[in-house]
Amino acid sequence: MEQTNIIEFKGIHKTYDNSVFGIEDFNLEIPKGAFVTLLGPSGCGKTTLLRMIGGFELPTSGEILLHGKNIGELPPNKRPINTVFQKYALFPYMNIYDNIAFGLKLKKLPKDEIDAKVKRVLDIVDLEGFEKRKVSTLSGGQQQRIAIARAIVNEPEILLLDEPLGALDYKMRREMQLELKRMHEELGITFIYVTHDQEEALTMSDLIVVMDDGLIMQVGSPEDIYKRPENAYVADFIGESNIFTGFMTGEHEVTFCDTKFPCEETNEVGTKIDAVVRPENIHLVAAGAGNFDGTILTSVFKGTFYENQVQYGKYEIEARSDQPYSAGDVVGVSIAPNAIHLMAYDMSKNHYEGVMNAEYKVEFEDATFEPDVTKLFAGSSMNDGVLVGRDKKPLSVEGTKVSVSFESSDADLSDVPDTGIVNGYIASIIYKGDHYSYTVRSENDWDYYVNDDDLWNVGDYVSVIVPADKITYRVVR
Repeated sequence: MEQTNIIEFKGIHKTYDNSVFGIEDFNLEIPKGAFVTLLGPSGCGKTTLLRMIGGFELPTSGEILLHGKNIGELPPNKRPINTVFQKYALFPYMNIYDNIAFGLKLKKLPKDEIDAKVKRVLDIVDLEGFEKRKVSTLSGGQQQRIAIARAIVNEPEILLLDEPLGALDYKMRREMQLELKRMHEELGITFIYVTHDQEEALTMSDLIVVMDDGLIMQVGSPEDIYKRPENAYVADFIGESNIFTGFMTGEHEVTFCDTKFPCEETNEVGTKIDAVVRPENIHLVAAGAGNFDGTILTSVFKGTFYENQVQYGKYEIEARSDQPYSAGDVVGVSIAPNAIHLMAYDMSKNHYEGVMNAEYKVEFEDATFEPDVTKLFAGSSMNDGVLVGRDKKPLSVEGTKVSVSFESSDADLSDVPDTGIVNGYIASIIYKGDHYSYTVRSENDWDYYVNDDDLWNVGDYVSVIVPADKITYRVVR
């Protein structure tokens, strides 16, 4: 049976103050009847998307299709969509029945029909018999159920849920996750859920959309997202993970942590990769019985397992075990071929494009670079500060587009402003076994990627330092 999409985003952009991107070129298809979760950190754009579906916010450009028809200009009350917010927004002066029946009364439905609908949704949220209770007498979890009942009683095609469990304690949140999943299966309508909680997303969803900075990082089932992340951001954001940078050294053989491992996945020999191994898939064995030996740094009881930090040379590895270890214990570290997931190393980072000025410097919005201009133009040389060609006539190169690039591993960070090519704030950190991978965002919203052994914090103001001989220039034809 062919799957039909209920909502489609086509080329959605959302900008603020005509310059700041909230959502950038967003394309997504949401299947009818699915439980879809928009997952990402605060500020990634997930709530903005939810508000666009509900009609509370309009895209700057692009289309939002409902059953194939553009609803971009359709007001909220004309959309077959209801929303449940983190703050329940129940009417404190009304009893439970009147809270749930509020929308139905506005539609002027007959009383017996309203009674039947209210009774049905109270059964669904497992609060039958609560009709006459006051809102103030309910627990947080019960109030959340009433907010959901009020939304579904209108029989929407789509239910939007904006971090609805955020105000609940951990135990109640776990219970409500299972309740929401049960309700979704019983109702059969499309749920679109927003959260920054990875466990919630993995527990409830049919489809997870991982987001960062208004962009989709990956779309997939919970199992795909967890077991087969497409990039280091997703691997780091979803659950605990060990991420190592390495190389393919043979067919079904990868090298990382200065060790060769057989692996089920493969890539072209010589390819630089990021390898992901989840802590539960790293087995601690007797010294000498694994792929290599390491030393226990810490072993902490987490309720159902022990979380161990293992030092191997310059690498720090997280592994789980069902038994405790003591600091200083030497253990074997064993990683099975099917435990290693390979991701393409992002070689597109730190590539920028500028324009050459009259002084033979390359300028773009953030920085000015000073290349050896004679290496950019074949046969050229400098004559009294003027670039000339083979015929010794001046070359007109002002306005030439030039690409500028450098490796993340060749860059460094300093807390002294204006000592590098650009200043900015650390926007994100990913630990990769023996170093930290940083994203530094400039005031003009350009991103720079730096590998550094030292630990900095998100929000630190730093300068990005790159040695002149490590920067590559190329004329853009």
